[in-house]
Amino acid sequence: MTIGLALLGATGSIGRSALEVVRHHPERFRLVTLAAQGRDPASLARLAREFGVALVAVADPAAARALAPLLPAGVELASGPEGLLAAVEHPGVSRVLAAIVGAAGLPPVAAALAVGKGVALANKESLVVGGRLLTELAAATGAPILPIDSEHSALHQALRGGRPEEVRRLMLTASGGPFLTRDLATFGAIRPEEALRHPTWTMGAKISIDSATMVNKGLELIEASHLFAVPGERIDVVVHPQSIVHSLVEWRDGSWLAQLSVNDMIFPIQYALAWPERWDNEFPRLEPEKLGRLEFLPVDSQRFPAVALVRAALAAGESAPAVFNAANEVAVAAFLAGRIPFPAIVETARRVLERHRPERLGALADALAWDAWGRARAAEILPALAG
Repeated sequence: MTIGLALLGATGSIGRSALEVVRHHPERFRLVTLAAQGRDPASLARLAREFGVALVAVADPAAARALAPLLPAGVELASGPEGLLAAVEHPGVSRVLAAIVGAAGLPPVAAALAVGKGVALANKESLVVGGRLLTELAAATGAPILPIDSEHSALHQALRGGRPEEVRRLMLTASGGPFLTRDLATFGAIRPEEALRHPTWTMGAKISIDSATMVNKGLELIEASHLFAVPGERIDVVVHPQSIVHSLVEWRDGSWLAQLSVNDMIFPIQYALAWPERWDNEFPRLEPEKLGRLEFLPVDSQRFPAVALVRAALAAGESAPAVFNAANEVAVAAFLAGRIPFPAIVETARRVLERHRPERLGALADALAWDAWGRARAAEILPALAG
């Protein structure tokens, strides 16, 4: 059966890897719709032509004007939040790969799940902001959520080895990013270009900064809790600089199952798109005899305070992760623009959480309202942390 695919975030790093999987298995896919922020209209038009898509959507309405004359005849163009919804709701789409960064990815993910379309999820912020609501929606419609993050893909695979009640804990691995051994006294001098140089993965700017602060690992902890119905206190994080073991499951009898692969996103992407099957491929293979040493280290809470902060937000209540995520997005953008120093990213989120009184989320609109509240509070706090 051919999968009709909507690819959200087509020109980002996940989108480019996903397209390699599609090219590798042309008999299994029809790429029906493409969506992106719209910053690279020429690339979107080229992809629309290569894959013969029916619709292209851009989140930025202004980008649609630049894209329109570049698209092949007959390709529908949509823009804004409604355009992203049109990309997932197209009748030819049966599975959605969601890789748009940030809380903007939440509404199209919810729309796909609401009509029973499976979601291959790279947008971790969707589950961070509205996790219970999305998992309940998926359960109601029978639409699977297949994680694309390498860590959650690893857990998804390892958990096939036993029953849920046999799991003692989940263990997420973290590379430690570019500052695992850097002198803490110099963190205030970290420049954006340094934070973007991840030692083992090639990623977009936002996720690279989140990896450098280890906010990313905190968000993954929340995502894992929702995906696998495991409370946060039974999910741990360990630093694994080589990024070969992508995560582990500890069973109640003391046994462990781990998933290993080359650190390339094509592997979790193909796994999510192929599930419940496994497909052959000709991608680079892991050669265990060449691995050498695999290290596992505890998380240094002084160096990476974000993990404990996000864990506390998860425990505090459903609106707190949405607020944390919003504040972090604002702070990361400010750091990349040179407006605040590196340590101020996590400090901004901490101060916003101090102002917040957590509440249970009744609907997705509540999650988005708290997202907006977190952004507004972060914008108020940033001037005090500048310089």
